[in-house]
Amino acid sequence: METRAVAAECAFAHNCLARRLIPANFMAMEKTDTLREMFRMQQALNERIGVRTTEMKEADRAVWLLNYCRAMNQEIAELTDSVPWKWWAKYQKFDLQNARVEVVDLFHFLISAAQVLGMTADDVFEAYLKKNAVNFQRQESGYQKKNENDSKHI
Repeated sequence: METRAVAAECAFAHNCLARRLIPANFMAMEKTDTLREMFRMQQALNERIGVRTTEMKEADRAVWLLNYCRAMNQEIAELTDSVPWKWWAKYQKFDLQNARVEVVDLFHFLISAAQVLGMTADDVFEAYLKKNAVNFQRQESGYQKKNENDSKHI
């Protein structure tokens, strides 16, 4: 990486630390805490813009879940546009950097949606483990017929 690019990244990180956009101990954080930290940071961002998922009434939860679903649909479209999907267009190039940004944008909205549903990082992780086991079981069985009850325990 070029010296200027490294200096710019360092200045950006320092600015983020100074403005408390990222935690001061970010580099020392254990990997197992990163999902919890993402949830904490997303809650802080949402509260900064006036969205308090912990105080939502049921009707508000439905509205905000729909808002986040729509936002994720838009981010998926933007991620799709990072990939040269128009087979007839010769000018397109794969934009890896933008694709990564769009995936991160998806995480912002996905975490917000989980919080609207009252889920913590630990809840998401536990549900992921259970659903992952279901998916492996489906592959083991050949997944030839849908079982409507195989995810009821999640």
